[in-house]
Amino acid sequence: MTDRSQCDPAPSTGRGCLIVCGLPGSGKTTEAKRLSTHRPGVRFAPDEWLIALDVNLWESSIRQRVESLQWTTAKDLLRVGATVIIEWGTWGRVERDVLRTEARDLGATVELRYLDVPLDELWRRIRSRDMEDPPVKRPDLDDWSRMFQVPDEAEVRLYDRPPV
Repeated sequence: MTDRSQCDPAPSTGRGCLIVCGLPGSGKTTEAKRLSTHRPGVRFAPDEWLIALDVNLWESSIRQRVESLQWTTAKDLLRVGATVIIEWGTWGRVERDVLRTEARDLGATVELRYLDVPLDELWRRIRSRDMEDPPVKRPDLDDWSRMFQVPDEAEVRLYDRPPV
């Protein structure tokens, strides 16, 4: 696992928006829970909401609506100075840019935690947890890894560093 946010230029205040980025099985939920313990904040995890609503995790239109609702609520919390932790995966640079820009427009600091895990380990973890319904297939994971836009150093520099 790589925490690419360590390369950022200035430490954050410890409050604001923390984006946990990675493919399924990379440890986003584990990292988000750890962060919410050390830096009290509200976690936004669409999988948990979809499971609670008894909705297929791969139903993209509903996932988009859940994430939109989560982001609206997260921005309300950022406006009052709270910390929010986004664990959506944020596979695309544009998606991460929107979150960063909108959070900064509200005066929040924004950190990126990119979890870089080898594909074989992702696959092992996914099979081990056996929580997705319908189940993830290895070709799906391979396809997703090709679609995922890994944050490069130039992008990472756009984010605040975690507090010391």
